[in-house]
Amino acid sequence: MNITCLIVEDEPLARNLLTDYVRKVPSLELVDVCSSPLAAIEVLKQKQVDLLFLDIQMPEITGITLLKVLQRKPLVILTTAYSEYALESYDFDVVDYLLKPITLERFLRAIDKATQRLDVRRTEVQAEKPSLAETSEYVFVKDGTKLVKIRYADILYVEGLKDYVTIHTRQQKVVSLQRLKVLEDTLPASKFIRIHNSYIVALDAIEAIHKGDVQIGAVMLPISDSYKKNFKDFIERNQIQ
Repeated sequence: MNITCLIVEDEPLARNLLTDYVRKVPSLELVDVCSSPLAAIEVLKQKQVDLLFLDIQMPEITGITLLKVLQRKPLVILTTAYSEYALESYDFDVVDYLLKPITLERFLRAIDKATQRLDVRRTEVQAEKPSLAETSEYVFVKDGTKLVKIRYADILYVEGLKDYVTIHTRQQKVVSLQRLKVLEDTLPASKFIRIHNSYIVALDAIEAIHKGDVQIGAVMLPISDSYKKNFKDFIERNQIQ
């Protein structure tokens, strides 16, 4: 399971340390790094963020103030050099509270908590609604100035690059301005599986599975280590006994 995250930290050294820690964890996908809460608000308006690393003491407004003004909150791990904010922070149901200087071991424990919390949240969301994607046969995606209707049955695989996705279908390629994570949440989970930070594949389009790759036609797509277990479980659920 990939977790998209945003770092909000005004101190350059702390910002660089958190960035380095995030990049050490394969399941974490760094969306952006901001030096102020105001910049973070703009990022949160535009991008899907699962987890927010938020410093408390910052210029302009504090991290606590940011939590008060956000209508839709991602999961939050607070970072600070001041322990006196701990009690107030838990009024906002934060995942964890990291005191600086933050060690890698303590950081990883916080990530484990966030992963468990996110697992529960995603399970609850899936249980609450029979996915529209599971009951429909197509999706509309924006391609430039137009919306293109794409049938799920025609999709071979989806390739992501930063803020764009390329949807490879049996007839054409469609490039759309959106993150791969957003499209992953839209596609029916029974028909599509993410195998890499950059790839989602259609179950019906898979021709062969090699040791570390999926073959779709003449194309070989890599299965990254962080997705191998989910992919293996997905294939076993759809395997003919």
